[in-house]
Amino acid sequence: MMEKLSRIIIKLKWIIVASVLALTIFFGYQTKFLTINSDILTSLPDDDPAASLYKEIGTQFGGNDMGMIVLESDNVFKTEILQHIKQITDSLRYTDGVSTVTSLTNILDIKSSEWGIEIGKLVDEYNLPVKQSDLDSLKNYTFSKEMYKGVIVSDDGTATAIIFTLLPDADKQAVAKEIKRKVENLNLPETLYFGGLPLMMNDINDLIISDIIWLIPFVFLVIAIILLISFQSFRGVLLPLLTAGISVVWTLGIMSVAGYELTIISNIIPVVLLAVGSAYTIHVLNSINHMAIQDKKQALIKAMAYITIPVILAAVTTAIGFVSFVFGAYLTMIKDFGIFTAVGTIIALLLSIFFVPALISAFSMYRKKKTVEDTEKKTLLTHKILIPLTQTLFKHPKYTITAWAFILLVSVIGIFQIETSVNMADYFKKDNPTRVAEEVMQKKFGGSLPIFVVFEGDMQSPEVLQKMIETQRFMKEDPSIDVTQSVADLIEQMNDAMGEGKRIPDDKAKIEQLWFLLDGQDVMPQLVNDDLTKGVIQSKFASVDTKDIEAFTKKMNRFIEENQNEYCQIELTGMPSVYDKLNSSLLTSQRNSLLIAIALVIFIVSAILRSVSKGVFAAIPVVATIIVLLGIMGITGIPLDIATVLVGSIALGIGIDYSIHIITGFNNHLLENGDAEKAIESVILLSGKAIIINVTSVLAGFLVLLFSQIVPLQNFGLLIGISMIGSGFSALSLLPAILILANRKRKIVANNH
Repeated sequence: MMEKLSRIIIKLKWIIVASVLALTIFFGYQTKFLTINSDILTSLPDDDPAASLYKEIGTQFGGNDMGMIVLESDNVFKTEILQHIKQITDSLRYTDGVSTVTSLTNILDIKSSEWGIEIGKLVDEYNLPVKQSDLDSLKNYTFSKEMYKGVIVSDDGTATAIIFTLLPDADKQAVAKEIKRKVENLNLPETLYFGGLPLMMNDINDLIISDIIWLIPFVFLVIAIILLISFQSFRGVLLPLLTAGISVVWTLGIMSVAGYELTIISNIIPVVLLAVGSAYTIHVLNSINHMAIQDKKQALIKAMAYITIPVILAAVTTAIGFVSFVFGAYLTMIKDFGIFTAVGTIIALLLSIFFVPALISAFSMYRKKKTVEDTEKKTLLTHKILIPLTQTLFKHPKYTITAWAFILLVSVIGIFQIETSVNMADYFKKDNPTRVAEEVMQKKFGGSLPIFVVFEGDMQSPEVLQKMIETQRFMKEDPSIDVTQSVADLIEQMNDAMGEGKRIPDDKAKIEQLWFLLDGQDVMPQLVNDDLTKGVIQSKFASVDTKDIEAFTKKMNRFIEENQNEYCQIELTGMPSVYDKLNSSLLTSQRNSLLIAIALVIFIVSAILRSVSKGVFAAIPVVATIIVLLGIMGITGIPLDIATVLVGSIALGIGIDYSIHIITGFNNHLLENGDAEKAIESVILLSGKAIIINVTSVLAGFLVLLFSQIVPLQNFGLLIGISMIGSGFSALSLLPAILILANRKRKIVANNH
């Protein structure tokens, strides 16, 4: 069957080569239309309550995408600094896509005057204070009001925040880029920090582009060097890289045609495919190199017949590792990653079994004949690693299994220490300006994570407004919340300015009178909707610690449950709620995708090898590797985040390949001579070489991610690298030890016979 397929491939070689070339040109052209989307919120499912409410608030209250520009100096209460704040405020105000801007020079102020109540601005932006006495009194007045201190001016008076929100339908990245460009072009002497989600997304976008531009060529180079050392031939370098490169071009082209975007996760698809996609061609070439037949065409047919099933099995199980994200993951960006890496893996498989032999045959890329024995004698790999390993395994199979059992026990303890992280600031290196800006905002302005508590009811009712005040007081009990703002605050302040105390009036008519004075103020559309049936408490959460976010969300949801009634429905949303949802989804994604992947891999390997025990045997080394991997994450403190959550299933999908090559090789050798011991020895010496070359090239490909600008991707690269070593080593030590113990009787039977 396989020999027949190989003959057809060689017969149609020129058609196959021409078709691959045509498709590569077509998909290569399509890649130029690929766009980048760095917004993590668009990755939440549309039916997610936290996400849909968060998006809804954006539509109803003039945008939920909040950005901050912090201007730092020795003292912000100076005329020239107030002028600079006004310059920034004006340039933001006249930027397309910006919904609101709030700063020291345009913020609302409510105070009592001889005529009763005065609603105006904190400073007259057309007549900024110049005299020192005026500046001092502005400073004292600002610090006396709760709504300014720590919100718009830092407690020590050295920094001020210009806060803006974006319109819901604005192109966030384009607006953020424009804001940064405009403000930087002002060339102000003070220190400026840019923070908040829109600006962070823009910076992540830039990092994704820089990663793609230089990481892909770097991966190519590293894998090429390893292939050159391993195969010592031009063909051995060119063919694996060519098939992997073409699979990357096709996959990105298909993404573009299907209307998908590159995200913070899918931007590593090229790196993954270069590392994984080259593996199938490596196995094909290794098989061809070992065919000791003088007729080159016949050698190619025989080699393809021998290697096609293991390579198909290896690729299908790798693809299953990726496909498990489609069923097990919560975020659409992880599902998309799963779909397209699986597509890319299958493309790499098809190219290695159709395109590679066609190319070898079409261009007579046959290797100059050396006798296999001479080549083997010279290989350091065989004599220094594989033969000693085989001897140790036959002497001490039980010791090998005991050593693995001890490693697994330590790893299980580590698994319970794994922590999750969904904070976007952690995506940046510690010295990155965006990370520094976030830390400044946390320290001086209570962070940049927006929180919204939505109230549905009559917004002019004393009961509803009183409930808002109670909720705000409850929120402020949390150490991560300093300031809250709502229309209820403004009513309280106005009542106080009228000399009736800082409280909500009991009479609805009184509230309506005060409300009349607020109508038309810029701040009102951010706090209540047009028909006054919905209002919102706005706040910011200072901590990005997962435990703090989780505790706050739990506490608030309990408070809401106890306090809402028929007159007043309350809901919580905002970035902490979204982060909390993301956080719990990481754990379920990890568990679900791993369980699905393990079950599918065992099922497929068992079906193809027609033996459940062999399916289970093949899975043991890679499951052991995943346990070790998760243990390392817990022990070293590498968090589970949107990138590292992928590691387990990818490690399973790629790592199972090595076990498959050992199991299928063992089967073939056992059928040939019936001697289990000889079969194990032959398979370690033959497949072992391909496994070590494969592990090294995949390892090197993923370790390149250590040079990524995005921290979760660095961790991802490191962990996949560790898992490659683990699954390669377990396939060459733990699996043969199990096979030795399981097949000891066969040796006796063979001898008696």
